[in-house]
Amino acid sequence: MMIFKKAIPRRTFLRGLGATLALPVMDAMVPAFAGTLDTAGKPVTRLAYVYVPNGIMMDQWTPSNVGAITEMPSVLKKLEAFKDQFTVVSGLDGGPIIEGMGGGHPRATAMWLTGVDPKKSDHDVETGISVDQVAAREFGKQTQLASLELGIENAAELVGAISGYAAAYVNTIAWKTPTTPLPVEHQPRAVFERLFGDGDTTDPVSALARIQENRSLLDSVSRDVNRLLGDLGPNDQLKLTQYLDAIRDIERRIQMAEQSTVKEMPRMDRPVGIPAYDDHAKLMFDLWALAWQTDLTRVVTFMMAREKSDLTYPQIGINESHHSLSHNRGLQERMDLTAQINAHQAGLFAYGLERLRSTPDGDGSLLDHSVIVYGSGMGDGDLHTQQALPTLVVGGGSGKLKNRGRHIVVAKNTPFANLHRTLLDVVGTPIDTLGDSKGTVDLS
Repeated sequence: MMIFKKAIPRRTFLRGLGATLALPVMDAMVPAFAGTLDTAGKPVTRLAYVYVPNGIMMDQWTPSNVGAITEMPSVLKKLEAFKDQFTVVSGLDGGPIIEGMGGGHPRATAMWLTGVDPKKSDHDVETGISVDQVAAREFGKQTQLASLELGIENAAELVGAISGYAAAYVNTIAWKTPTTPLPVEHQPRAVFERLFGDGDTTDPVSALARIQENRSLLDSVSRDVNRLLGDLGPNDQLKLTQYLDAIRDIERRIQMAEQSTVKEMPRMDRPVGIPAYDDHAKLMFDLWALAWQTDLTRVVTFMMAREKSDLTYPQIGINESHHSLSHNRGLQERMDLTAQINAHQAGLFAYGLERLRSTPDGDGSLLDHSVIVYGSGMGDGDLHTQQALPTLVVGGGSGKLKNRGRHIVVAKNTPFANLHRTLLDVVGTPIDTLGDSKGTVDLS
């Protein structure tokens, strides 16, 4: 049964002033409740990796029991509402043990999605192709953007070398080729324009004019919106209205951030439109959800801060830098403060998960039809170890990840890249080997 008044193409766009607005999947595009389908008519499964830096306080992250999680550890407490949606995986190794702590930060990020030890050089870079880009090579054949790389911190602020490794290693987790790192985009406005700007021209004049006039993208396509609403059934009208409301809310928040930056910090050398950390992260999660809702991309990486991040968190009463605190020297107060940062970031991740869970997609939600890995490239941030990485696998994988709400422990010396191969199978882009992988991980 087709519940709509008039069929419209799946790839319908509304065009306005320097803008191309993709639409969410609606009943008028596909059979009712089918959601986004691949070429074989199966639900699309999306893939994302979310990175937090400087390791995690593992004693406050790891569930006390193996099997069904009975009590949430303090760092994961804010994810309680999603306990039935994730699996905590313990024991995965991100890289070999190294003497001392030299190079721990760049190796952590370079190897997290590649499984390849990076070249040590203060200017040349070389590691491996990252798992997200393996999936993007296939998914990008059906989407406008092959992948979306999001971040919070400006890569231009950290250059040079870190412990003999190029700074590029800590500024991204996505590698298109072994020598081609993909830069993260940290400005919400730039992400918004990439998703909804006019792809037919590289001329920025029209988009800039709209920004300067404080005009909404939706204002420029209002005529097409009104026409389209008249062609849709009640269910699609509601779905489209909710989607447009979400876009307008994001625009409003970006504009407020830009105005606040100009008014309150006129002397700071800072990109326009960068809000405070919490609001910044939430905006990025919202933009990510819109990118998936419109099927503009199916692959996302998000660095909630770059590796070796010196961000402070005064909003939770922490004014010492995260990196400094992560070197706790065994002092309980410093360990507890680091755990508070870990828990705060997990709470922001919970915001993003709720955004995906509350967005319908066929017979479920975006979260049901996705696979998301949340974690860090270091286990112990004090010692820079890459063993026993903190790892959370979230989402239903379009029905392929069934046995969740558990804590599992893998065999000793299991490479983190084994998990990547497992998840590539889940999303339908299998590969025989990736980095130092030796097999797969049993998530059943």
